Amino acid sequence: MEAVLRNLSSSVELLAVAAHSGEVQQWDKQTMSRAFHWAREVCFLELSRCQHVLLVGLLNNPEVPISIMKMLFDNTSPVNIQQGEDEDLTGLCSHIIQYKSACKVLTPFTDSSVAGADAEVQAGMLMERLDALLSQASKACQAERFLDTVLKGCEGASEHFCQVIAAALLTRTNSAAQTASVNFLLDWLQQKHTLLQLVCSALSSALLIDLAKERLKFRHAYFDVLKKWASDMEYSISDDEWVKTSPNPTVSFQKLTEHFVGLFEACPSLWNDVEKELNNLKISDGDFDVRGLSVWGDLLSEINKGLSIRVT
Repeated sequence: MEAVLRNLSSSVELLAVAAHSGEVQQWDKQTMSRAFHWAREVCFLELSRCQHVLLVGLLNNPEVPISIMKMLFDNTSPVNIQQGEDEDLTGLCSHIIQYKSACKVLTPFTDSSVAGADAEVQAGMLMERLDALLSQASKACQAERFLDTVLKGCEGASEHFCQVIAAALLTRTNSAAQTASVNFLLDWLQQKHTLLQLVCSALSSALLIDLAKERLKFRHAYFDVLKKWASDMEYSISDDEWVKTSPNPTVSFQKLTEHFVGLFEACPSLWNDVEKELNNLKISDGDFDVRGLSVWGDLLSEINKGLSIRVT
């Protein structure tokens, strides 16, 4: 019993250091391996969840260095389940995400997520980390570096990362700190023009509409992306259609129109101001009503048709 109590005391101390101490700044991969090895060894009653508690503590500690966070969020390598002290912890988050996602899917009476269970769990972890970093004013730069690191680690899985971002932005904000984290993520996304365009092209219409309804900043950023896509189009005589001159992302004129119609249906208050703006752009092109001479004129025509069809 004395040995059990000693282990319990040491585990409590370990979790406290992980969650609140600046000592984690000195941790490296070997230290992390030892910490999780110890957490696994203490496995009676509720302490079987010790590794999960340790991970959450690290996510919430703003002093954890970027190198450690990069290792935890690395989803490019499978988790090595070797039971030795020097086990490879790369991808540990992926392992826990699978576990939590399964629990979320199997738990009855929970709201279904349009983004998916995995994305929702990862979004929760992402926001916990941002909350922790932004709780200290001096950590804003580190929060940006953290997001950059996660983005880089998601190369090859960019579309899934878009789902994670969407789930994170749709997180319910029950405090000023959570609102600050969502706004920080939105500001960061707006600076990543390529990623923002991918978000707008890869996400489902339902997710984009939810985001436009819930987040004013995203609504305006989404509209700016749609305008950019339109401005990048030229009329192809052979195809008798407007086509994008830049390859990425590849969006057809029909799909672009659907984006606009969906946005205005979700946010009707936008339509009057946007209609005026598109009309001014049409006028700057010569104010022609002939198809193929102005992308803005043709867009206005198709948007009006789309809106009137859905109304009737």
